[in-house]
Amino acid sequence: MFDTRGFIKVVVEAGTGRLLRLRATVRILAWTLFVITGIVLLTFSLLSSNKKTEKTGVVFAINSQPRVLPTIRFTDAKERAMTLQDFRGKFVLLNLWATWCVPCRKEMPALDRLQAKLGGPGFEVVAISIDRDGLPAVQEFYLQTGIKQLRVYLDKSGEASANLGVVGLPTTLLIDRESREIGRKIGPAEWDSREVVTLIQGYLGAPAPDQRGQR
Repeated sequence: MFDTRGFIKVVVEAGTGRLLRLRATVRILAWTLFVITGIVLLTFSLLSSNKKTEKTGVVFAINSQPRVLPTIRFTDAKERAMTLQDFRGKFVLLNLWATWCVPCRKEMPALDRLQAKLGGPGFEVVAISIDRDGLPAVQEFYLQTGIKQLRVYLDKSGEASANLGVVGLPTTLLIDRESREIGRKIGPAEWDSREVVTLIQGYLGAPAPDQRGQR
């Protein structure tokens, strides 16, 4: 006698196995496409970063209008929760990086020198590490490279970079006093160069929003 139930069970199990394999294949293809897209965008940025933009004369891609950013969460060296609102009222150069990222490692000393030159009540370089190893990895790197001016900020989950639409490291955003994105740069740069310092000083010299009507 033909075992109908057994036959149906075999068919269902075979179909389920095929469906699971199909889903796994789709996930792999989606992830591969994401990685390739990120590499293409990063490569394009690196190739074009040597060309000065007509608007600024530096490597930033400046937005036509300041862009409102999503809420991003990270921690400091003491594991205190932070957001960009903690820096409201000052300009911020927000850098997303990791110790395993070679271009990131190369540009960190320049960011440290920039903080030494311009850091203060009106400006701060905020370098957020996405290292899974967290504080120990960053502290060891700072010690090895002599980073002394930059504070430690951490995003072990990677959620901050994802929410900011980061497709490659390093990515750096220039943020205004109201925590809005002025522009961004994908890839490394000489952050303490005269052009970058002059650009940031120009923003620092502009009146704050609550001072514009007092002149």
